[in-house]
Amino acid sequence: MTQDITTQDITDQDIARHARQLGQPTAQPRSPDEAQLDRVPNPHPDTDYCARFTAPEFTSLCPVTGQPDFAILVIDYVPDQWLVESKSLKLYLHSFRDHGAFHEDCTVGIGRRLTALLEPRYLRIGGYWYPRGGIPIDVFWQTGTPPASVWLPDQGVPPYRARG
Repeated sequence: MTQDITTQDITDQDIARHARQLGQPTAQPRSPDEAQLDRVPNPHPDTDYCARFTAPEFTSLCPVTGQPDFAILVIDYVPDQWLVESKSLKLYLHSFRDHGAFHEDCTVGIGRRLTALLEPRYLRIGGYWYPRGGIPIDVFWQTGTPPASVWLPDQGVPPYRARG
């Protein structure tokens, strides 16, 4: 029988070794390529559960016009050995503010980068983009099939509707 690793089993030293930005002033990265994503040990690696991050004010730039694009990003993942450290994720997502990329590139690129970092059992990302040129673009990406034992709630973002 496996024993759960508890938060007490993960030392401050373990966290400091992996989460280099946590607990100290950190400069805002100028681009997603320069942004550092940190991971920390999962205190429950033998348990399937869903962790969710919602970024309701995600911003990037249109690569053609340079105008800002806005989205709600919802990231759900079932961790294995690693969790994404939230401060580093916030800095990473914020680094898109001056980055020119299409909606699809932003959404799928974020999903792939998190998957490479975390090697989760499952990850999905929904990018709910506000209209550009009168058309909203929603982008969805996932790594495969979620574990059967995990409850994945609806991402909670209604389809775009104009006034009324």
